Amino acid sequence: MSIVTFWSNGKEQTGKTLAVAAIGTHMAIEHNYKILIISTGYQDKTLDNCFWKQVTRKKNRGLFGPNTNIGLEDGITGIIKAMRSNKLEPEDIKNYTKVVLKDRLEVLQSFKGNATEYEELKKSYSEIITIANSYYDLILVDLDKELGNDIEEIILNKSNVIVANIGQRLSSINEFIKIREEKPILKSKKTIISIGRYDKFSKYNTKNISRYLNEKNQVIAIPYNTLFFEAAEEADVVDLFFKMKKVIDSEDRNVIFLSEVKRADDNIIYRIQDLAMKM
Repeated sequence: MSIVTFWSNGKEQTGKTLAVAAIGTHMAIEHNYKILIISTGYQDKTLDNCFWKQVTRKKNRGLFGPNTNIGLEDGITGIIKAMRSNKLEPEDIKNYTKVVLKDRLEVLQSFKGNATEYEELKKSYSEIITIANSYYDLILVDLDKELGNDIEEIILNKSNVIVANIGQRLSSINEFIKIREEKPILKSKKTIISIGRYDKFSKYNTKNISRYLNEKNQVIAIPYNTLFFEAAEEADVVDLFFKMKKVIDSEDRNVIFLSEVKRADDNIIYRIQDLAMKM
């Protein structure tokens, strides 16, 4: 039972959430793990778009007019209500998640209510992660900068592995060097560096970035892949991964994409196991 948190500095698009979707899907297909992805963002539909067709729902009308709190007891809102009533057991969290692959992959979706409510409930994410970790084999946390530095630090410290997502640009790499001087945990052995929207033809490839950062282990990468990014908008990510597994041409760009996701998967699992043995 381990917590893997996906971090970025929040100042640029690094493909962090799509990395969570890709790695989580691959892990669920390839391993016999019970995995929960937790989206900590506010009204973020990125993961929703990866896995489920969006259906327009009519607003309920109550005694006081339209009810905008549709599904108020769903997701994180329902979990927090159960926590406050002392009625939440670790296995109960599955009642508030949405299933991607039965007994393999579930998602606790981002909060869709109003901003004021989010400011209050985001303080509970750390406790929710801890409780869920007692039931699921693997928790993948999509860490949002909206949580604020204090909550971010708490979650990073309780994580078994941190996947630090950075851009494939010199300015992004240098910015990360500066940030990890301020956040020593990002220099620890439990941090793995990941390049999002990766282009293998750039001079800033994984080997050169690893060398530039003085990383003993080669950084991982999630390549830019047209089919994947389209699937991530059309709720077709799972089907795409099953289709890619059937391609046998090692030079096919989709095989290359899948092999990099597998390498990321393997690196994360190995790091979890390696650090556990050293404890």
